[in-house]
Amino acid sequence: MRTVPLLLSLLGASHSMKSPVVQSRRGLLQQAAALSALPLASLGPAAASADDELIEVYFGCGCFWHVQHEFVEAEKKILGRSDAQLTSLAGYAGGKAGMRDDKVCYHNAMQVADYGGLGHGEVVGMKIPASKFGEFAQEYCKLFDKNGKRPDQDGDRGLEYRNLVGVPGGTKSTFAKELIAASTKEGDKLDFGVGKGDDADVRALAWVMDSNQFPFYQAEPYHQFHDGFAWGEDYPNSYNNIAKSLYKAKVVKDTGCPNGMMGLGVLGL
Repeated sequence: MRTVPLLLSLLGASHSMKSPVVQSRRGLLQQAAALSALPLASLGPAAASADDELIEVYFGCGCFWHVQHEFVEAEKKILGRSDAQLTSLAGYAGGKAGMRDDKVCYHNAMQVADYGGLGHGEVVGMKIPASKFGEFAQEYCKLFDKNGKRPDQDGDRGLEYRNLVGVPGGTKSTFAKELIAASTKEGDKLDFGVGKGDDADVRALAWVMDSNQFPFYQAEPYHQFHDGFAWGEDYPNSYNNIAKSLYKAKVVKDTGCPNGMMGLGVLGL
């Protein structure tokens, strides 16, 4: 059985990232089970809310283009959402610095609020019913191979591409139990660590972030509903065109960032 690297802060104490406590996955599950047995009011707003309340979560697993496509498909399959109802958007999260001048931007020639410099990784954020989180977590775990490698593991590496999962309350939430259960169902390929921000890129390990502390920042419009990173991974025009329709609906927003290294316009317009 894999082990789950957890910090003493998970148990209510403080400790540095350089000296983690290694705890069994069974131990974490027991803690989560104990939490679920407490009165809902004692668990905070996220846990006390109804199962069908929409929660904001994000998942990171290398380049966000491919990940967005997979979660768009998950929204359609699990929730039956139409193109106009989709919420899965490419973006950034996980850095300690937050925003700079009210922006988080992709790499750009002007070096404005570069997401890597701010410590963020590429993620896909979405709004889903709390009761469906386990199913979406399972879709996330399916992205990794039997050795815990993400699809672009040997290409895109480093802080910007690390594995991230953001949920309200982080590892102290009941969503952590569901995440681990989802991983177990998909072959127990991943370990999970307490995300502290600016975390390292570690194969087969996903950092669990408290999305209240480390929020999601939407990426530029030209990154939305993009073709995949792999050679020949071209999605149908019907998928690419969702970006324009959601831009008109003001779901996809102009973030005010420079338009990329090549000076691309918003959605090519």
